[in-house]
Amino acid sequence: QVQLVEFGGGMVQAGGSLGLSCAASGSFFSINTMGWYRQAPGKQRELVADISSGGSPNYADSVKGRFTISRDNAKNTVHLQMSSLKPEDIAVYYCSADVRLSMRPTSTYRHWGQGTQVTVSS
Repeated sequence: QVQLVEFGGGMVQAGGSLGLSCAASGSFFSINTMGWYRQAPGKQRELVADISSGGSPNYADSVKGRFTISRDNAKNTVHLQMSSLKPEDIAVYYCSADVRLSMRPTSTYRHWGQGTQVTVSS
């Protein structure tokens, strides 16, 4: 069993900052890429940022320069620091992890956190 538990979320004024964290636990061999996705009402889920096991980040154009993703491999955690928040950032944010269950690379699958609401007031 693998669990991803998200921490953070909430309401912040436009221009403010908020941090999200996600911790993976359970039985697994390793975790490859971890990331954050978001889904706004009436819109499709979209990638916000992800980060490889080696620490290489990737960001959506809409958040570049404002959000920072980081991870701690020893603790199996990933963090998203959000600054200069805008109303268009309002969404449910989901943590993702590509979890490898065994030595077989084909045992890797995408796992999701429960989602946390981020609200930005204008």
